[in-house]
Amino acid sequence: MAEKSVEEGKEKFEPVIVGFFCRWCTSEAADLAGTIRLQYPPNIRPIRVMCSGFIDPIYVLKAFLEGADGVLIGGCHLGECHYINGNYKAQTRVKVIKEVMKSLGLEEERLRLEWISTSEGLKFAEVANEFTEQIRRMGPNPLKKLKRE
Repeated sequence: MAEKSVEEGKEKFEPVIVGFFCRWCTSEAADLAGTIRLQYPPNIRPIRVMCSGFIDPIYVLKAFLEGADGVLIGGCHLGECHYINGNYKAQTRVKVIKEVMKSLGLEEERLRLEWISTSEGLKFAEVANEFTEQIRRMGPNPLKKLKRE
């Protein structure tokens, strides 16, 4: 699932990041970032969900088990959820998912939760750049080796 690019005769690891983005806020911020031509890496594979609180932990874990190097969850700021308290549910679920990740031998830093509102296209681009670079430094998902075997 991860891509490799050739850079000066060396292969450079390019991570695959699955993004679960709230339809009302983070998805709109990603659209805004693109509209105003902000630069961010194409490593994130976005999946639009109605609310960050609707993300089933199974889907996050499945992304890792299928070879994603990182998962970025984006939702409305706390207190601003279109579904009242969905982002609080997401916050709680992410804590649980990180515990499960540890038991699987995955670094919890491979999962990131961010609150990004509709007007924060710049913040979306910054988070996308930071998280992609962080995952690039961490290297490939260690579960990929198990999947190949």
